[in-house]
Amino acid sequence: MLTSTFLHIPGITGGIERSLWRQGATTWDEFQAQPDKYDLDGVDTKRVLRALDSSWKRLQSQDFRYFRRKMPMAEHWRVFPEFSQKLTYLDIETDGGSSGDSITMVGVFDGKEYRSFVKGCNLEDFPGYIENYGVIVTFFGSGFDVPMLSRKFPWIRFDMFHIDLCPTMRRLGLRGGLKKIERQLGISRSEDTQGLSGRDAIFLWNRYVAGDEDALDRLIQYNEEDVVNLEKLMRIAYHNLRSSALGD
Repeated sequence: MLTSTFLHIPGITGGIERSLWRQGATTWDEFQAQPDKYDLDGVDTKRVLRALDSSWKRLQSQDFRYFRRKMPMAEHWRVFPEFSQKLTYLDIETDGGSSGDSITMVGVFDGKEYRSFVKGCNLEDFPGYIENYGVIVTFFGSGFDVPMLSRKFPWIRFDMFHIDLCPTMRRLGLRGGLKKIERQLGISRSEDTQGLSGRDAIFLWNRYVAGDEDALDRLIQYNEEDVVNLEKLMRIAYHNLRSSALGD
């Protein structure tokens, strides 16, 4: 979808972009093949062509910051899958507090491997991990996960794309928490974590602190299913939003 996006070009509004799609310019290639064919509502054609040349080069070099600076957060979903090699799914657990020190665990999944960063073990390794990524996918991460992580690690810039699936799924008419949306879409959980909630995650952490190692194993499993299921939601959201935008 990124190569169907014109919003990042100065002067191109959402209305002009939708007009280009209706006229048949649904990709950068299509526009570049016949640039004079399309009505740009006063925007200079040569300016758009120069921007697209630059866009191809930036995409080839996986320069996510170039596009990140120019695209509204509501449209960050468009960079999937073009930046899939720089994408990770993320979810945190806490002890119920609101300070950075309340984070008990950060779970991440890059589409292939799940990793957990646990308080008192390897949580301090998280900043080194996240600096390798240009896209994060969360559920309500803009309101919870990222602010909490910024309190814990204020030096992390978080200048990458952030696809927050909570408002993204609302655009598809799916409302509620992560578990509710999973059920609506037929996404199941394992027997060991079925029915667990964020409150249970706090309880499991407290049991672990009290000496129950099995509680940590269950907490990690719960978190892993959270982030792995984010990939399933991301694919559903991308397919439906792209089809809605381009009519395919």
